[in-house]
Amino acid sequence: MTEKTTLAKSLKLHQVVFMGLAWMTPMIFFTVYGVAFKAAGGMMAAAYIVAFLAIFFTAYSYSRMVKAYPISGSAYTYTKKAIHPTAGFLVGWALLMDYIFSPIIAVLTFGIFMNTEFPAIPVFVWIIVMNVVLAVVNIVGIKSAARVSGISVLVQIGFILLFCLFIVKDIMTGDTGSSSLFSLAPFFGEHAGLGAVFSGAALICFCFLGFDAVTTMSEETIEADKTIPKAIFLIVFMAAAMYIAISYLTQVAYPDFTFTNPDNAAYSLVQLVGGNLLSSLFIMVLIIATFTQGVSSVTSVSRFMYALGRESILPEKLFTSLHPKYQTPVANILFVAAVSLSAVFINLDTAVMFVSFGALTAFTFVNVSVIAHYYIKLKKRSPKETFLYLVFPMIGAGFIGWLLTLLDKHTLTYGVIWVIAGFIYWQARKAWLSAQSKQRDVQTKPIVQQKTM
Repeated sequence: MTEKTTLAKSLKLHQVVFMGLAWMTPMIFFTVYGVAFKAAGGMMAAAYIVAFLAIFFTAYSYSRMVKAYPISGSAYTYTKKAIHPTAGFLVGWALLMDYIFSPIIAVLTFGIFMNTEFPAIPVFVWIIVMNVVLAVVNIVGIKSAARVSGISVLVQIGFILLFCLFIVKDIMTGDTGSSSLFSLAPFFGEHAGLGAVFSGAALICFCFLGFDAVTTMSEETIEADKTIPKAIFLIVFMAAAMYIAISYLTQVAYPDFTFTNPDNAAYSLVQLVGGNLLSSLFIMVLIIATFTQGVSSVTSVSRFMYALGRESILPEKLFTSLHPKYQTPVANILFVAAVSLSAVFINLDTAVMFVSFGALTAFTFVNVSVIAHYYIKLKKRSPKETFLYLVFPMIGAGFIGWLLTLLDKHTLTYGVIWVIAGFIYWQARKAWLSAQSKQRDVQTKPIVQQKTM
Protein backbone atom coordinates (compact mmCIF):
# COMPACT_ATOMS: atom_id res chain seq x y z
CA MET A 1 0.00 0.00 0.00
CA THR A 2 1.36 3.43 -0.93
CA GLU A 3 1.13 6.21 1.60
CA LYS A 4 -1.04 9.13 0.49
CA THR A 5 0.82 12.40 -0.05
CA THR A 6 -0.50 15.25 2.10
CA LEU A 7 0.28 18.93 2.57
CA ALA A 8 3.31 19.46 4.83
CA LYS A 9 2.46 21.01 8.23
CA SER A 10 5.44 23.32 8.78
CA LEU A 11 4.41 26.97 9.12
CA LYS A 12 4.82 28.92 12.38
CA LEU A 13 3.14 32.18 13.49
CA HIS A 14 5.76 34.60 12.14
CA GLN A 15 5.83 32.76 8.80
CA VAL A 16 2.05 32.89 8.46
CA VAL A 17 2.05 36.62 9.31
CA PHE A 18 4.76 37.31 6.73
CA MET A 19 2.87 35.27 4.12
CA GLY A 20 -0.30 37.26 4.84
CA LEU A 21 1.47 40.62 4.72
CA ALA A 22 3.27 39.56 1.56
CA TRP A 23 -0.04 38.52 -0.02
CA MET A 24 -1.58 41.93 0.64
CA THR A 25 1.88 43.54 0.24
CA PRO A 26 2.22 46.73 2.35
CA MET A 27 3.25 48.57 -0.81
CA ILE A 28 -0.25 47.95 -2.19
CA PHE A 29 -1.04 51.38 -0.75
CA PHE A 30 1.07 52.88 -3.53
CA THR A 31 -0.09 50.42 -6.21
CA VAL A 32 -3.77 51.42 -5.87
CA TYR A 33 -3.12 54.97 -4.66
CA GLY A 34 -4.47 56.76 -7.72
CA VAL A 35 -7.59 54.59 -8.06
CA ALA A 36 -8.32 54.76 -4.31
CA PHE A 37 -7.68 58.52 -4.16
CA LYS A 38 -10.28 59.14 -6.86
CA ALA A 39 -12.82 56.78 -5.30
CA ALA A 40 -12.44 58.39 -1.85
CA GLY A 41 -12.44 61.95 -3.17
CA GLY A 42 -8.98 62.49 -1.67
CA MET A 43 -10.09 61.46 1.85
CA MET A 44 -7.74 58.49 2.05
CA ALA A 45 -7.15 58.48 5.82
CA ALA A 46 -10.88 58.49 6.59
CA ALA A 47 -11.52 55.78 3.98
CA TYR A 48 -8.82 53.54 5.46
CA ILE A 49 -10.27 53.94 8.96
CA VAL A 50 -13.73 52.94 7.70
CA ALA A 51 -12.23 49.98 5.83
CA PHE A 52 -10.32 48.93 8.96
CA LEU A 53 -13.47 48.99 11.09
CA ALA A 54 -15.32 46.85 8.57
CA ILE A 55 -12.40 44.44 8.29
CA PHE A 56 -11.96 44.21 12.07
CA PHE A 57 -15.42 42.66 12.55
CA THR A 58 -14.79 40.28 9.68
CA ALA A 59 -11.34 39.36 11.00
CA TYR A 60 -12.99 38.39 14.26
CA SER A 61 -15.44 36.16 12.38
CA TYR A 62 -12.60 34.49 10.47
CA SER A 63 -10.75 33.85 13.75
CA ARG A 64 -13.86 32.10 15.13
CA MET A 65 -14.49 29.99 12.04
CA VAL A 66 -10.89 28.82 11.65
CA LYS A 67 -11.13 27.47 15.19
CA ALA A 68 -14.23 25.54 14.21
CA TYR A 69 -12.83 24.30 10.88
CA PRO A 70 -8.99 24.44 10.76
CA ILE A 71 -8.81 23.14 7.18
CA SER A 72 -8.14 24.66 3.76
CA GLY A 73 -11.04 26.29 1.94
CA SER A 74 -11.51 29.60 3.76
CA ALA A 75 -14.95 31.21 3.29
CA TYR A 76 -16.12 28.35 1.08
CA THR A 77 -15.59 25.78 3.82
CA TYR A 78 -17.08 27.95 6.55
CA THR A 79 -20.24 28.76 4.58
CA LYS A 80 -20.71 25.18 3.42
CA LYS A 81 -20.34 23.72 6.89
CA ALA A 82 -22.29 26.39 8.77
CA ILE A 83 -25.05 27.34 6.32
CA HIS A 84 -25.58 25.07 3.27
CA PRO A 85 -23.46 23.35 0.58
CA THR A 86 -25.04 25.40 -2.23
CA ALA A 87 -24.41 28.68 -0.40
CA GLY A 88 -20.87 27.47 0.27
CA PHE A 89 -20.29 26.79 -3.40
CA LEU A 90 -21.56 30.21 -4.49
CA VAL A 91 -19.37 31.94 -1.90
CA GLY A 92 -16.42 29.81 -2.95
CA TRP A 93 -17.08 30.65 -6.59
CA ALA A 94 -17.14 34.38 -5.79
CA LEU A 95 -13.97 33.99 -3.71
CA LEU A 96 -12.34 32.17 -6.61
CA MET A 97 -12.69 35.41 -8.58
CA ASP A 98 -10.81 37.22 -5.79
CA TYR A 99 -8.03 34.65 -5.64
CA ILE A 100 -7.62 34.25 -9.42
CA PHE A 101 -7.37 37.99 -10.05
CA SER A 102 -4.85 38.54 -7.23
CA PRO A 103 -1.92 36.89 -9.08
CA ILE A 104 -3.05 38.77 -12.19
CA ILE A 105 -2.71 42.05 -10.27
CA ALA A 106 0.75 41.02 -9.10
CA VAL A 107 2.13 40.09 -12.51
CA LEU A 108 0.46 43.08 -14.20
CA THR A 109 1.91 45.53 -11.66
CA PHE A 110 5.31 43.86 -11.99
CA GLY A 111 5.15 44.19 -15.77
CA ILE A 112 4.08 47.85 -15.66
CA PHE A 113 6.86 48.98 -13.33
CA MET A 114 9.58 46.86 -14.96
CA ASN A 115 8.57 48.39 -18.28
CA THR A 116 8.87 51.82 -16.63
CA GLU A 117 12.47 51.03 -15.74
CA PHE A 118 13.27 49.21 -19.00
CA PRO A 119 10.99 50.67 -21.70
CA ALA A 120 12.65 48.66 -24.49
CA ILE A 121 11.24 45.42 -23.07
CA PRO A 122 7.45 45.07 -23.54
CA VAL A 123 5.13 44.54 -20.57
CA PHE A 124 4.02 41.10 -21.81
CA VAL A 125 7.62 39.80 -21.63
CA TRP A 126 7.84 40.70 -17.93
CA ILE A 127 4.45 39.10 -17.33
CA ILE A 128 5.64 35.82 -18.84
CA VAL A 129 8.92 35.90 -16.89
CA MET A 130 7.08 36.65 -13.65
CA ASN A 131 4.68 33.76 -14.18
CA VAL A 132 7.49 31.28 -14.73
CA VAL A 133 9.38 32.39 -11.63
CA LEU A 134 6.25 32.36 -9.43
CA ALA A 135 5.42 28.84 -10.58
CA VAL A 136 8.92 27.54 -9.82
CA VAL A 137 9.08 29.12 -6.34
CA ASN A 138 5.66 27.75 -5.40
CA ILE A 139 6.38 24.26 -6.73
CA VAL A 140 9.60 24.00 -4.72
CA GLY A 141 7.63 24.45 -1.51
CA ILE A 142 5.71 26.74 0.81
CA LYS A 143 8.59 27.13 3.28
CA SER A 144 10.74 28.68 0.56
CA ALA A 145 7.84 31.02 -0.26
CA ALA A 146 7.58 31.98 3.42
CA ARG A 147 11.29 32.84 3.60
CA VAL A 148 11.07 35.01 0.48
CA SER A 149 7.94 36.70 1.85
CA GLY A 150 9.58 37.54 5.19
CA ILE A 151 12.50 39.35 3.58
CA SER A 152 10.23 41.26 1.21
CA VAL A 153 7.86 42.41 3.96
CA LEU A 154 10.74 43.76 6.03
CA VAL A 155 12.06 45.68 3.00
CA GLN A 156 8.61 47.15 2.32
CA ILE A 157 8.08 48.22 5.93
CA GLY A 158 11.54 49.81 5.87
CA PHE A 159 10.64 51.85 2.77
CA ILE A 160 7.30 52.94 4.27
CA LEU A 161 9.06 54.15 7.42
CA LEU A 162 11.61 56.03 5.29
CA PHE A 163 8.82 57.60 3.23
CA CYS A 164 7.01 58.74 6.38
CA LEU A 165 10.23 60.17 7.83
CA PHE A 166 10.76 62.25 4.67
CA ILE A 167 7.26 63.70 5.04
CA VAL A 168 7.69 64.39 8.78
CA LYS A 169 10.99 66.16 8.05
CA ASP A 170 9.34 68.34 5.39
CA ILE A 171 6.48 69.24 7.74
CA MET A 172 8.79 70.11 10.62
CA THR A 173 11.04 72.26 8.42
CA GLY A 174 8.07 74.07 6.85
CA ASP A 175 8.70 72.73 3.33
CA THR A 176 5.07 71.61 2.83
CA GLY A 177 1.57 73.07 2.97
CA SER A 178 1.39 72.43 6.73
CA SER A 179 3.65 73.37 9.63
CA SER A 180 2.04 70.99 12.15
CA LEU A 181 1.92 67.21 12.41
CA PHE A 182 -1.51 67.31 14.02
CA SER A 183 -4.62 68.08 12.00
CA LEU A 184 -8.21 66.90 11.72
CA ALA A 185 -8.42 67.84 8.06
CA PRO A 186 -7.61 64.30 6.78
CA PHE A 187 -10.70 63.02 8.59
CA PHE A 188 -13.11 65.94 8.28
CA GLY A 189 -11.94 67.69 5.14
CA GLU A 190 -14.04 69.71 2.76
CA HIS A 191 -12.92 67.90 -0.38
CA ALA A 192 -15.49 65.10 -0.26
CA GLY A 193 -18.51 63.89 1.65
CA LEU A 194 -19.21 60.68 3.51
CA GLY A 195 -20.45 58.99 0.33
CA ALA A 196 -17.04 59.28 -1.29
CA VAL A 197 -15.30 58.11 1.90
CA PHE A 198 -17.43 54.95 2.04
CA SER A 199 -17.01 54.32 -1.69
CA GLY A 200 -13.26 54.56 -1.23
CA ALA A 201 -13.46 52.20 1.75
CA ALA A 202 -15.31 49.62 -0.36
CA LEU A 203 -12.47 49.65 -2.87
CA ILE A 204 -9.52 49.69 -0.46
CA CYS A 205 -10.82 46.76 1.58
CA PHE A 206 -8.78 44.99 -1.08
CA CYS A 207 -5.63 46.28 0.63
CA PHE A 208 -6.40 44.16 3.73
CA LEU A 209 -6.97 40.87 1.95
CA GLY A 210 -3.89 39.06 3.28
CA PHE A 211 -5.59 38.23 6.56
CA ASP A 212 -8.19 35.95 4.95
CA ALA A 213 -5.71 34.34 2.55
CA VAL A 214 -3.78 32.77 5.44
CA THR A 215 -6.83 30.65 6.32
CA THR A 216 -6.12 28.66 3.13
CA MET A 217 -2.84 27.56 4.75
CA SER A 218 -4.46 25.99 7.81
CA GLU A 219 -3.44 22.45 6.86
CA GLU A 220 0.18 23.55 6.51
CA THR A 221 0.29 25.51 9.80
CA ILE A 222 1.41 24.11 13.15
CA GLU A 223 -1.48 24.31 15.68
CA ALA A 224 -3.62 26.09 13.11
CA ASP A 225 -6.57 26.62 15.46
CA LYS A 226 -4.35 28.84 17.65
CA THR A 227 -1.82 30.20 15.16
CA ILE A 228 -4.14 31.35 12.37
CA PRO A 229 -6.43 33.51 14.61
CA LYS A 230 -3.38 35.27 16.10
CA ALA A 231 -1.95 35.83 12.64
CA ILE A 232 -5.24 37.27 11.38
CA PHE A 233 -5.34 40.04 13.97
CA LEU A 234 -1.62 40.81 13.72
CA ILE A 235 -1.93 41.22 9.96
CA VAL A 236 -5.00 43.47 10.17
CA PHE A 237 -3.59 45.78 12.85
CA MET A 238 -0.15 46.06 11.24
CA ALA A 239 -1.68 46.86 7.85
CA ALA A 240 -4.10 49.42 9.31
CA ALA A 241 -1.30 51.21 11.17
CA MET A 242 0.77 51.54 8.00
CA TYR A 243 -2.02 52.57 5.64
CA ILE A 244 -3.59 55.13 7.98
CA ALA A 245 -0.21 56.64 8.88
CA ILE A 246 0.82 57.11 5.24
CA SER A 247 -2.59 58.51 4.28
CA TYR A 248 -2.67 60.91 7.20
CA LEU A 249 0.85 62.28 6.65
CA THR A 250 0.46 62.73 2.90
CA GLN A 251 -2.85 64.57 3.34
CA VAL A 252 -1.40 66.83 6.05
CA ALA A 253 1.73 67.62 4.08
CA TYR A 254 0.25 67.84 0.57
CA PRO A 255 -3.48 68.66 0.83
CA ASP A 256 -3.59 70.00 -2.72
CA PHE A 257 -1.73 67.11 -4.39
CA THR A 258 -3.16 66.33 -7.84
CA PHE A 259 -2.33 63.93 -10.66
CA THR A 260 -3.48 63.20 -14.20
CA ASN A 261 -2.87 59.45 -14.50
CA PRO A 262 -4.06 57.17 -11.64
CA ASP A 263 -1.66 54.40 -12.71
CA ASN A 264 1.46 56.43 -11.90
CA ALA A 265 0.00 58.77 -9.24
CA ALA A 266 2.03 57.08 -6.49
CA TYR A 267 5.25 57.59 -8.44
CA SER A 268 4.46 61.30 -8.73
CA LEU A 269 3.75 61.46 -4.99
CA VAL A 270 7.02 59.72 -4.06
CA GLN A 271 8.94 62.00 -6.39
CA LEU A 272 7.32 65.00 -4.72
CA VAL A 273 8.30 63.71 -1.28
CA GLY A 274 11.85 62.49 -1.92
CA GLY A 275 12.93 63.43 -5.42
CA ASN A 276 14.66 61.12 -7.89
CA LEU A 277 16.61 59.19 -5.24
CA LEU A 278 13.52 58.11 -3.30
CA SER A 279 11.55 57.44 -6.48
CA SER A 280 14.31 55.12 -7.78
CA LEU A 281 14.28 53.27 -4.47
CA PHE A 282 10.49 53.17 -4.67
CA ILE A 283 10.56 51.39 -8.03
CA MET A 284 13.03 48.80 -6.73
CA VAL A 285 11.02 48.06 -3.57
CA LEU A 286 7.74 47.97 -5.47
CA ILE A 287 9.15 45.41 -7.90
CA ILE A 288 10.23 43.22 -4.96
CA ALA A 289 6.83 43.70 -3.34
CA THR A 290 4.83 42.72 -6.40
CA PHE A 291 7.01 39.65 -6.85
CA THR A 292 6.38 38.39 -3.33
CA GLN A 293 2.70 39.29 -3.53
CA GLY A 294 2.60 37.06 -6.56
CA VAL A 295 4.34 34.23 -4.70
CA SER A 296 1.89 34.42 -1.82
CA SER A 297 -1.23 34.85 -3.96
CA VAL A 298 -0.33 31.86 -6.14
CA THR A 299 0.18 29.87 -2.93
CA SER A 300 -3.29 30.85 -1.71
CA VAL A 301 -5.24 30.23 -4.91
CA SER A 302 -3.53 26.89 -5.56
CA ARG A 303 -4.46 25.71 -2.03
CA PHE A 304 -8.00 27.00 -2.45
CA MET A 305 -8.40 25.05 -5.68
CA TYR A 306 -6.95 22.02 -3.86
CA ALA A 307 -9.78 22.33 -1.33
CA LEU A 308 -12.39 22.69 -4.11
CA GLY A 309 -10.94 19.66 -5.90
CA ARG A 310 -11.10 17.60 -2.73
CA GLU A 311 -14.79 18.50 -2.51
CA SER A 312 -15.25 17.37 -6.16
CA ILE A 313 -16.35 20.89 -7.12
CA LEU A 314 -13.35 21.05 -9.43
CA PRO A 315 -12.11 17.84 -11.13
CA GLU A 316 -10.63 15.90 -8.20
CA LYS A 317 -7.97 13.94 -10.07
CA LEU A 318 -6.36 17.10 -11.44
CA PHE A 319 -6.72 19.62 -8.62
CA THR A 320 -5.85 17.37 -5.66
CA SER A 321 -2.67 15.88 -7.08
CA LEU A 322 0.48 16.67 -5.07
CA HIS A 323 4.13 16.42 -6.05
CA PRO A 324 5.60 13.35 -4.27
CA LYS A 325 8.79 15.20 -3.29
CA TYR A 326 7.74 18.83 -2.72
CA GLN A 327 4.21 18.04 -1.47
CA THR A 328 2.79 20.98 -3.43
CA PRO A 329 -0.21 21.08 -5.85
CA VAL A 330 1.82 21.39 -9.05
CA ALA A 331 -1.11 21.14 -11.47
CA ASN A 332 -2.94 23.94 -9.64
CA ILE A 333 0.13 26.17 -9.69
CA LEU A 334 0.65 25.65 -13.42
CA PHE A 335 -3.06 26.32 -14.05
CA VAL A 336 -2.84 29.63 -12.14
CA ALA A 337 0.28 30.60 -14.10
CA ALA A 338 -1.55 29.97 -17.37
CA VAL A 339 -4.60 32.00 -16.30
CA SER A 340 -2.38 34.84 -15.09
CA LEU A 341 -1.13 35.32 -18.63
CA SER A 342 -4.45 37.11 -19.21
CA ALA A 343 -2.79 40.06 -17.43
CA VAL A 344 -1.61 40.99 -20.93
CA PHE A 345 -5.20 42.00 -21.79
CA ILE A 346 -6.60 43.27 -18.42
CA ASN A 347 -6.14 46.70 -16.87
CA LEU A 348 -5.32 47.19 -13.19
CA ASP A 349 -8.53 49.03 -12.32
CA THR A 350 -10.70 46.15 -13.56
CA ALA A 351 -8.66 43.53 -11.72
CA VAL A 352 -8.87 45.43 -8.41
CA MET A 353 -12.65 45.81 -8.75
CA PHE A 354 -13.15 42.09 -9.36
CA VAL A 355 -10.98 41.18 -6.38
CA SER A 356 -13.02 43.55 -4.21
CA PHE A 357 -16.30 41.97 -5.35
CA GLY A 358 -15.14 38.45 -4.56
CA ALA A 359 -13.62 39.43 -1.22
CA LEU A 360 -16.56 41.48 0.06
CA THR A 361 -19.01 38.74 -0.92
CA ALA A 362 -16.97 36.15 0.96
CA PHE A 363 -16.54 38.45 3.98
CA THR A 364 -20.29 38.96 4.27
CA PHE A 365 -20.98 35.23 4.39
CA VAL A 366 -18.16 34.46 6.82
CA ASN A 367 -19.85 36.83 9.28
CA VAL A 368 -23.19 35.09 8.69
CA SER A 369 -21.47 31.71 9.14
CA VAL A 370 -20.44 32.62 12.69
CA ILE A 371 -24.10 33.26 13.57
CA ALA A 372 -25.23 30.03 11.89
CA HIS A 373 -22.53 27.86 13.48
CA TYR A 374 -22.16 29.19 16.99
CA TYR A 375 -25.46 30.94 17.76
CA ILE A 376 -27.91 28.72 15.88
CA LYS A 377 -26.32 25.25 15.65
CA LEU A 378 -24.28 25.19 18.87
CA LYS A 379 -26.82 27.36 20.72
CA LYS A 380 -24.22 29.57 22.38
CA ARG A 381 -26.69 32.17 23.64
CA SER A 382 -25.55 33.48 27.01
CA PRO A 383 -25.40 37.32 27.20
CA LYS A 384 -21.67 37.28 26.42
CA GLU A 385 -22.06 34.67 23.67
CA THR A 386 -24.98 36.55 22.16
CA PHE A 387 -22.75 39.59 21.79
CA LEU A 388 -19.82 37.54 20.39
CA TYR A 389 -21.74 35.21 18.11
CA LEU A 390 -24.76 37.28 17.06
CA VAL A 391 -24.29 41.04 17.52
CA PHE A 392 -20.61 41.26 16.55
CA PRO A 393 -20.83 39.21 13.33
CA MET A 394 -24.17 40.85 12.44
CA ILE A 395 -22.47 44.26 12.52
CA GLY A 396 -19.68 42.85 10.36
CA ALA A 397 -22.08 41.33 7.82
CA GLY A 398 -24.13 44.52 7.58
CA PHE A 399 -21.07 46.76 7.26
CA ILE A 400 -19.36 44.64 4.59
CA GLY A 401 -22.61 43.97 2.73
CA TRP A 402 -23.27 47.68 2.51
CA LEU A 403 -19.74 48.38 1.22
CA LEU A 404 -20.31 45.71 -1.43
CA THR A 405 -23.27 47.67 -2.80
CA LEU A 406 -21.05 50.76 -3.16
CA LEU A 407 -18.85 49.17 -5.85
CA ASP A 408 -19.50 50.55 -9.32
CA LYS A 409 -22.40 49.09 -11.30
CA HIS A 410 -20.19 47.42 -13.93
CA THR A 411 -18.30 45.48 -11.24
CA LEU A 412 -21.54 44.42 -9.59
CA THR A 413 -23.04 43.39 -12.94
CA TYR A 414 -20.07 41.26 -13.99
CA GLY A 415 -19.78 39.86 -10.48
CA VAL A 416 -23.42 38.72 -10.53
CA ILE A 417 -22.90 37.20 -13.99
CA TRP A 418 -19.88 35.30 -12.62
CA VAL A 419 -21.96 33.94 -9.72
CA ILE A 420 -24.83 32.92 -12.04
CA ALA A 421 -22.35 31.16 -14.34
CA GLY A 422 -20.99 29.39 -11.28
CA PHE A 423 -24.45 28.24 -10.26
CA ILE A 424 -25.06 26.81 -13.74
CA TYR A 425 -21.70 25.01 -13.58
CA TRP A 426 -22.56 23.70 -10.09
CA GLN A 427 -25.85 22.22 -11.28
CA ALA A 428 -24.23 20.71 -14.38
CA ARG A 429 -21.40 19.28 -12.27
CA LYS A 430 -23.86 17.68 -9.82
CA ALA A 431 -25.89 16.19 -12.70
CA TRP A 432 -22.75 14.75 -14.29
CA LEU A 433 -21.51 13.25 -11.01
CA SER A 434 -24.97 11.75 -10.40
CA ALA A 435 -24.99 10.21 -13.88
CA GLN A 436 -21.51 8.79 -13.33
CA SER A 437 -22.62 7.29 -10.01
CA LYS A 438 -25.69 5.64 -11.60
CA GLN A 439 -23.56 4.26 -14.44
CA ARG A 440 -21.17 2.66 -11.94
CA ASP A 441 -24.13 1.14 -10.08
CA VAL A 442 -25.47 -0.37 -13.29
CA GLN A 443 -22.06 -1.81 -14.20
CA THR A 444 -21.52 -3.41 -10.78
CA LYS A 445 -25.07 -4.79 -10.33
CA PRO A 446 -24.70 -7.90 -12.60
CA ILE A 447 -21.51 -8.83 -10.76
CA VAL A 448 -23.26 -8.68 -7.41
CA GLN A 449 -26.19 -10.75 -8.71
CA GLN A 450 -23.86 -13.40 -10.15
CA LYS A 451 -22.09 -13.80 -6.81
CA THR A 452 -25.36 -14.27 -4.93
CA MET A 453 -26.62 -17.04 -7.28
